[in-house]
Amino acid sequence: MAASGPQQAPRAGGREDRARAALSPLAEGERPLTLLVAVAVAALLAAGVIVGALTDSELSRHGGSVPGGIFLAAVLLAFAVNMLRRRYWAVLGFEALLAFQMLVASLALVVATSLLAAGICLVSIALGGTLFWKLIRVMARIQAGERSRYDA
Repeated sequence: MAASGPQQAPRAGGREDRARAALSPLAEGERPLTLLVAVAVAALLAAGVIVGALTDSELSRHGGSVPGGIFLAAVLLAFAVNMLRRRYWAVLGFEALLAFQMLVASLALVVATSLLAAGICLVSIALGGTLFWKLIRVMARIQAGERSRYDA
């Protein structure tokens, strides 16, 4: 039994090395469709938050505030702009927001009181999860370009 542990580690490490070698860094000016979709989603969410914060007269009664909405919109816009500039930290931060959104939608699914609410939660989880999964490769390609810049 003890011999199987060390044998598995080199095999896994080799697989990771092959996966890294297969990744091609993003070309100069290249923006994959997944990245552009993430930029559009972040920008649309920012616009929606601003419109919602400025038009909801009972915002504070629902636990929100205009300064909070403006702050959230600013964060989303910063993510959008810096994802367009292919910044790794921005994609990582947006992925963290996607993970949080999927967690909240999963919790909302548990307490959904109608089929419509459950369907909206499921669609939200599916779309967020798909975008999350596809952004992982984009992040890896961004990071591969950053590593090759430092190695040169």
